[in-house]
Amino acid sequence: MFEGSSVALVTPMMANGDIDEKCFIDLIEWHIAEGTQAIVISGTTGESATLAIQERRRLISLGIEVANKRVLILAGTGSNSTQTTIERTKIAQKLGADACLVVSPYYNRPTQGGLIKHYTAVAAAVDIPILLYNVPSRTGCDMVPETVATLSDIPNIVGIKEATGNLQRLQVLREKCKAGFTFYSGDDPTALEFIRQGGQGVISITANVAPKMMQEMCHFALIKEDEKAKAIDDKLHQLHRLLIIEPNPIPVKWAMHYLGRIPEGIRLPLTTLSKEYHAKMKEALQVAGIR
Repeated sequence: MFEGSSVALVTPMMANGDIDEKCFIDLIEWHIAEGTQAIVISGTTGESATLAIQERRRLISLGIEVANKRVLILAGTGSNSTQTTIERTKIAQKLGADACLVVSPYYNRPTQGGLIKHYTAVAAAVDIPILLYNVPSRTGCDMVPETVATLSDIPNIVGIKEATGNLQRLQVLREKCKAGFTFYSGDDPTALEFIRQGGQGVISITANVAPKMMQEMCHFALIKEDEKAKAIDDKLHQLHRLLIIEPNPIPVKWAMHYLGRIPEGIRLPLTTLSKEYHAKMKEALQVAGIR
């Protein structure tokens, strides 16, 4: 797949909730210029839960068209329905996405056996590479290493976004999964150490506001220049934490609007960042050298 920083891209919206396509295009061009290695469209940070079918299709199609093979485009296609996930993944493959990021079924809380059957069915229905996405804080279901190892034997399941923040989990995964399986952090505060311990990169919230810094941090970590990587991560540390102070993507959309990158829109039931965090967010951006 890729090594380095991938952005879990926000979906820019106007105040009334309509998608701002021009801004979306500008964001993709900016990320390409800043060195982002892959762009995830219609993931959690992109408010996939409130995107209509036609909106999701349009965003993926537009992203692929704009990127024009200059950067990998990953489509978020997971849902809590196996059939819906298959349909979304087929659409992403037909549109020309490079891979799909498939979150564990949420709310249903399947067993580990159910997870294996779910992902096996999705993988069998398509040829496109699939990244598993484990984020138990949102799904209520933890995909344990033994389950990941079983799924890693399926040829087009090629890696995992591991968003537990548990660095010990990575070592177990690396021991159990097949050779060549890729591991990406889904937790910015621990991403540097994740890469140091053998991960290939991060699928990042922070990269929305600091794409070049995140890619440089990953680059230095991957080539074992630890002091340079840590110096960048230290500047971003406060920002990493504040970007998850309220449910994602509330903080990052506020920060990007403050920086003039996107309009102010966010869809209910999400609301804008609480005023009590505004000053802290501005300070974190200044510490990072972004504003």
